Amino acid sequence: MKRALLALALVVSISAFTTDAPVYQDPSRPLAERVEDLLGRLTPDEKISLLHQSQEAIPRLGLPYHKNGTEALHGVGWSNDHGDGWKQKFASGTIFPQAVGLASTWNPELIKRVGAATGDEVRGYAAENPELWGTQVWAPVVNLLRDPRWGRNEEGYSEDPLLTGAISTAYGKGLSGDDPVYLKTAPVLKHYLANNNEYQRSLTSSNLPPRVKHEYDEAAFKPAISADAATGVMGSYNLVNGRPNTVNPDQDEVVRTWTDKVLYNVSDAWAPQALYQVENYYPDEPTSYAATLKAGQDSFTVDGMNTAPMTASIKAALERGLITQADIDTAVRHVLSIRIRLGHADPGGGPYAKITKEVVDSPAHRALNRRTAAEAMVLLRNDGRLPLDQDRTRSVAVVGPLQDRLHRDWYGGALPYQVTPKRALAERAQVTGLDALDRVALRHTATGKYVTASADLAQAVTVGADRTTAAQWDLTDWTGGVSTLRNAASGKLLTGNGGTFLANSDEPDGWFVQQQFRFEKQGDGSYLIQYAGYEVNESWWSIPEPYLTVRADGTLAMGAKADAARFAMEVVSDGVKQAVEAAKGADAAVVVVGSHPFVAGREVHDRADLTLGASQLRLIEAVQRANKNTVVVLETSYPVTVTAKALLWTTHAGPETGHAVADAIFGEINPAGRLTQTWYRSGDLPDILDYDITKTGMTYLYHRGDPLYAFGHGLSYTTFGYQGLKVTNDGQVSVRVTNTGSRAGDEVVQLYTHQQRSRVVQPVKQLRGFQRVSLRPGESREVRFTLKKEDLALWDVTRGRWTVESATHDVLVGGSSSAIRQRATLQVAGERIPPRELSKPTRAIDFDDYKGVRLVDLSKERGEAVGGKAGDWLAFKDSRLGSTFTAQLASVTGGSVEVRLGSPTGRLLGTLQAPATGDVYTYATAMTPITPVRGVHDVYLVFTGDVRVGTFTLA
Repeated sequence: MKRALLALALVVSISAFTTDAPVYQDPSRPLAERVEDLLGRLTPDEKISLLHQSQEAIPRLGLPYHKNGTEALHGVGWSNDHGDGWKQKFASGTIFPQAVGLASTWNPELIKRVGAATGDEVRGYAAENPELWGTQVWAPVVNLLRDPRWGRNEEGYSEDPLLTGAISTAYGKGLSGDDPVYLKTAPVLKHYLANNNEYQRSLTSSNLPPRVKHEYDEAAFKPAISADAATGVMGSYNLVNGRPNTVNPDQDEVVRTWTDKVLYNVSDAWAPQALYQVENYYPDEPTSYAATLKAGQDSFTVDGMNTAPMTASIKAALERGLITQADIDTAVRHVLSIRIRLGHADPGGGPYAKITKEVVDSPAHRALNRRTAAEAMVLLRNDGRLPLDQDRTRSVAVVGPLQDRLHRDWYGGALPYQVTPKRALAERAQVTGLDALDRVALRHTATGKYVTASADLAQAVTVGADRTTAAQWDLTDWTGGVSTLRNAASGKLLTGNGGTFLANSDEPDGWFVQQQFRFEKQGDGSYLIQYAGYEVNESWWSIPEPYLTVRADGTLAMGAKADAARFAMEVVSDGVKQAVEAAKGADAAVVVVGSHPFVAGREVHDRADLTLGASQLRLIEAVQRANKNTVVVLETSYPVTVTAKALLWTTHAGPETGHAVADAIFGEINPAGRLTQTWYRSGDLPDILDYDITKTGMTYLYHRGDPLYAFGHGLSYTTFGYQGLKVTNDGQVSVRVTNTGSRAGDEVVQLYTHQQRSRVVQPVKQLRGFQRVSLRPGESREVRFTLKKEDLALWDVTRGRWTVESATHDVLVGGSSSAIRQRATLQVAGERIPPRELSKPTRAIDFDDYKGVRLVDLSKERGEAVGGKAGDWLAFKDSRLGSTFTAQLASVTGGSVEVRLGSPTGRLLGTLQAPATGDVYTYATAMTPITPVRGVHDVYLVFTGDVRVGTFTLA
């Protein structure tokens, strides 16, 4: 490799002084010419090599080694080291707030600066080691936060597509840089499409009716692509309407229509192999790789740095006629376009090659981190005690499991330093800090001995000692009933370790996070302890719901619940009691509680509910009773069901988290962050796999209940008044906003609309614009928005296109979706959607309503159909129909579909028998006469057997 790099350096050096450089190395030539010139110089094998995530250097052409996929979600996270066996290596640069925290600023201008700083640091790391730190970055994540139980909630921005689009565009613009041609980094949007559950993510299908698909899920991805703030998308693991996203043709046929720039789409890790290994969608690897390429993905994220298996499969696909050389050339053009824009073909490496490692964790970036963490802080509740008076607050009790700890997340880098809440508050007052954890001893009821850690970290944890310090454990009850146990003697966490338990971990970490446990109290007061490491969800795991057992030699093991050992939990010291004593003697108390980014939900693991740990809730209640000046700081990656009299929320916001917390508590900053998703009152939510928000009532768009905290919610230390809302006929909206309080502060002015009448179910309200404005006490500002007519369009399923209905729209302005301060109406001249003409071919998926059906793939390549079983139905409202029912049907064993009028049990017009086609992808056309009716009616297709319907006519 060193020889190859030397040869590359020599080629670049010579090229720099050559007047007749090849077209592809000439920055003055158009990009398309450079791409075609370079493509024409590549051998067939070199072209195939460029389809892999790990692209070896081509010294004869001056192309350096390149790897895809540096993680840069909220700062530079990590990458895989081509020079060290593809090992994961963490950055130690600026770590900004988690993505959901970035969006909580509602400040695109600021987030563009965050993206620019992250892009600079990617380049800084690449300047030091370009083989490790590739400049194609896998960020931002734009999956909508439809369900807060999603294990990766921290990675997304919002449940709203407009806000997600604005923040992702800003971050992507910052990552990309401002050069009209060259890229600072090449951002890739994750994960296309409708990826909001981790449970069996490679097997579950997100059922998206056309309106949800177009108006909601696609709407989150389109803005950044349309604004040239991203250079491609990554296909997600899940299926959409029965087809794996790895072979979703929309990546090619839809996403690429959103821009005139060349996109470079990539697969997720292992996803092309999943097509045949677990999804059984294709029979083998060559077929899977060919389908992936033809669907519009240009890069295979497979086999680490080993390109040989992919190369063999691509060549086999060529030989079998599954793909052509033209298919490969198309993908390689996309690769080369982005690589040339990254400067890989320029003698000097392009304009961003001058950035050096000095930018990493610079003082300017630290200051930006602190500002961003502060702007993301959300004041959820305040009974008047915040901000604390600095002059009257000389002593502070800082208590809770997060009072003196900061944690990284899976897609974040290593923290270069830590300013914890305790440390930051100690800069302003005399501080007493306590984790306020219960220290417990776990006595095995069968033997009377205690769970004890060995001084040798490599030795197994046993049951076989008295209640020594090594037999005592600090219990942290995080969220969703999942806890960790830290040994009092060694400070190490109890760890599953595949079944022989050790106490050897500093933090919950790793892919399987083997430091997680659930305590189940029994009728006799003892506990069963369930092991909750994430590997228990893997298909190869052999013990369903494993519990701690005790072997004959006294070591802990895992077994079935029936064999679980019972443990008495003896409290050695009461953390809540200690916190109360500290709070009583202090001028104020700050309770810092929340989640751990690796515990009770993360990649490949969703949450069961939204509850904060019971011990943390007890801590809040007890300290509030002990000290009237108690402030609760909630640090989580997702909504939880908790309230307090004075409550500040932050994500895990990086090294400057503590400063942001202290600045907010003492009023040095006035909190103005706003929630980007609904915080529901309980975890009693619909099935996480049901993606149809129009029916489940999820997100503020369709939720009609009373949430704990509404979308857009956030309080301030000042107050704001709204006056004089004006709406013109051409959609110009203006409102006067005044700071009516005594403190300077920011208001996030939010514009919503609601269409009063429509052919379809409309959102309760929908965000149409927002502005974060800073106002001094008494200052007023006129805030303006433009409502474009096309922004009010809906997807008309009757004609398969966007349309604007003639309607009256409520125009709503305020400080959150639940705090509307001014109202007006806007008359919009559009059209009335005409009755359906079912005499024309109609896609079954273009229904108006349904019950029980599955949305499925018409064929493996493209198209959508509806699968139903007995009792399922589809409704087609306001339709004209004829006297013959003709349908494209597939059924393995045969079935039938009824045509009924007015309701699923209404008048039967006829029954169409579906022939047994033997395969779900083999369709036959069937026909039957039906009773003719005149006029416009609601028509129902009722399934009476297992049938798939592609298209149909009632002519």
